[in-house]
Amino acid sequence: QVQLAESGGGSVRAGDSLRLSCVVSGRTSTLHAVGWFRRPPGKGREYVASTRLTTGDRYYADSVKGRVTISRDRNKVFLQISSLKTEDTGVYSCAADPEVYYGVGHEQSYKYWGQGTQVTVFS
Repeated sequence: QVQLAESGGGSVRAGDSLRLSCVVSGRTSTLHAVGWFRRPPGKGREYVASTRLTTGDRYYADSVKGRVTISRDRNKVFLQISSLKTEDTGVYSCAADPEVYYGVGHEQSYKYWGQGTQVTVFS
């Protein structure tokens, strides 16, 4: 079993930066990738970024490319967001899977999910 726990959310002003953390525990050796997703208010979950734990490769959604950096330090995966916009508001969740069968950008690829952390960006 794998557990994920996010932290680092909060209310921030547009233009500021924020770093979210995802602690991955349990049978982490079985995992292939960790991804970050967000759910804006009243909308469906959308992909933000991911990293393959085996190769270190990183991937980003076009909507955040250039403003977001995903990184890893042992059992923690971070999501750094700069130049925050009000449209970045949402619940941010990290997810992990041993296979990511449908690709790193698809939420259906991920079996394990954290509870999420709220990010609110105000102007």
